[in-house]
Amino acid sequence: MTRFSLLAAAALIAAIAPASAQAQRQAPQTRAEVQLSFAPVVRRAAPAVVNVYGARVEQVQNHPFFDDPMFRRFFGNRGGGQGQGPQRAEVARSLGSGVIIDRSGLVVTNNHVVENMTEVKVAFADRREFEVEIVLRDPRTDLAVLKLKNPPTDLVTLDIGDSEALEVGDIVLAIGNPFGVGQTVTQGIVSALARSQVGVSDYQSFVQTDAAINPGNSGGALVDMNGRLIGINTAIFSRSGGSHGIGFAIPTAMVRLIIESAKAGSQTVQRPWFGGRLQTVTADVAESLRLARPSGALIVSVVANSPAARAGLRAGDLITAVDSHQIDDPDAFGYRFGVRPIGGVASLAVTRNGRSLVVPVALEAAPRGGQDAEQITGLSPFQGVTVATLSPGIADELRVNHRSEGVVITKVEPGSPAAQVGLQPGDVVLGVNGREIKAPTDLQQATAQRARLWRFQIDRGGQVINSMMGG
Repeated sequence: MTRFSLLAAAALIAAIAPASAQAQRQAPQTRAEVQLSFAPVVRRAAPAVVNVYGARVEQVQNHPFFDDPMFRRFFGNRGGGQGQGPQRAEVARSLGSGVIIDRSGLVVTNNHVVENMTEVKVAFADRREFEVEIVLRDPRTDLAVLKLKNPPTDLVTLDIGDSEALEVGDIVLAIGNPFGVGQTVTQGIVSALARSQVGVSDYQSFVQTDAAINPGNSGGALVDMNGRLIGINTAIFSRSGGSHGIGFAIPTAMVRLIIESAKAGSQTVQRPWFGGRLQTVTADVAESLRLARPSGALIVSVVANSPAARAGLRAGDLITAVDSHQIDDPDAFGYRFGVRPIGGVASLAVTRNGRSLVVPVALEAAPRGGQDAEQITGLSPFQGVTVATLSPGIADELRVNHRSEGVVITKVEPGSPAAQVGLQPGDVVLGVNGREIKAPTDLQQATAQRARLWRFQIDRGGQVINSMMGG
């Protein structure tokens, strides 16, 4: 074989090997390839992306509690000055985007786009508008599913891709309605995967992209080069309110769970309950555990009779993987464990006293509870809250630590005295005017009679807050 033939054969092998190893993922090789257009992808995906509009009428008033100087000092002067006028009606509006994912008229968007909205509509790129009903809201993932009331026969839907197959550097397109200017397409790459510590939902494992995402893009589509949905745009990192090239999308591995729940007719999403409190592994903790680097989710405590307890897990165990997916922190664990279907088993890689273990944990829904829920109606700082005995299911839903007993606020009516006082879902009520609160009926009785002075204790995120205000 001549030297030329050897060089030609080597070149051929070099050309074929990357193609087989990387499938269709290749950087542009020629000027002509660089000038290729994304128009075919946009034509396929854009008709399935809609604008989402929400509105509600609010009655705004200043509550008498805000006249109390001690109250204003403790909770912040959010009520304005004294002597404000009577109630006035204001219309609150929201603007976002959504994606049609089923020919029956199902649309997925962000929960914060439709939260507390009483009237929601979607508008197509061709300006047709349709009324929708909210069939499922999931604040924990910041996702919601809407349904067109009278869907047309020519609906275009987006196929759902596999976000697990994404790699850093993949080209993506973001489609939505930024700033309400109309449907807009931006292009970028996947900048990072499994981003946590973003702070916009409980289950944090976001796809990061530099495709320009701006206010109004929330709920819109992040699509791959095959025109498949691989994420729902949900947040940006910005100091000015505009795009700085750091946007985040909820991966379709999580979106699928919400869509399947909606298709099954459920108004809530059932997720597996772990039953253990986890801690991030700091450098100091890693050193004490003789780890090579700070990584994993450290179990701090385990709830009795929970799936974690029945699996034999204990405080001090370090979770390093879930079903072969590496776990770097508690957020990563929450995501990997939370997207698993109820009824199966998750295999946890655990380090215990320097030994490596594989622990199977049953994927079970938490005991719901809430049957004893009561709305507090007496004239007090708690007027307008709904409370229930703290159960594992409610603790998991409200992201509070489970305790052996307690009464937790599950809902606060907008505009109520409780809302104006600053009480929040997830607050655990410990005591009112010297009375220990162990059941919803205790709080109902403690607030039934008007008092000149209210003293109460709540546990918020593990911190006990003592408050006092005039009645």
